[in-house]
Amino acid sequence: MSRVANNPVTIPAGVEVSIASGTVNIKGSKGAMAHNVPDAVDVRQENSQLTVVAREGAANANALSGTTRALLNNIVVGVSEGFEKKLQLVGVGYRAQAQPNVLNLTLGFSHPVEFAIPEGIAIETPTQTEVVVRGINKQQVGQVAANIRALRPPEPYKGKGVRYADEQIVRKEAKKK
Repeated sequence: MSRVANNPVTIPAGVEVSIASGTVNIKGSKGAMAHNVPDAVDVRQENSQLTVVAREGAANANALSGTTRALLNNIVVGVSEGFEKKLQLVGVGYRAQAQPNVLNLTLGFSHPVEFAIPEGIAIETPTQTEVVVRGINKQQVGQVAANIRALRPPEPYKGKGVRYADEQIVRKEAKKK
């Protein structure tokens, strides 16, 4: 039995869950999401908790039960609180400016970089060197943040580039004569 799946998912107040024919629909204050449950797993709702149980005899049922429980928990947290990733721009002249559908970035290239903001993601720039990515889908928020970071990853000599707010850059020493 999966240790992750043993833990039930607690449903906070204001979140509605409906289970119908292999699909779990979760609706909260931030939005709604659905998850298709694999055939090897059963999802049950008891009071304000979701439990995930592996079906007997199904291949990979234990692994799928833990994965399904983690995904359902991420959806519940996403529709009630949401997820956010913070990025920092480090470098002389590096700037970010958020517009309704586009994030304009100046990253030391000879041209400005325009990053199209996908549906379901909100991007804010509290200052010119900070970018905050928000959304209800944890995977999508992480992927968008990774795509923005990939435009100019931090380099190890001066530390210039786009980095996560909590990221530690391992610095290298410059070449000696």
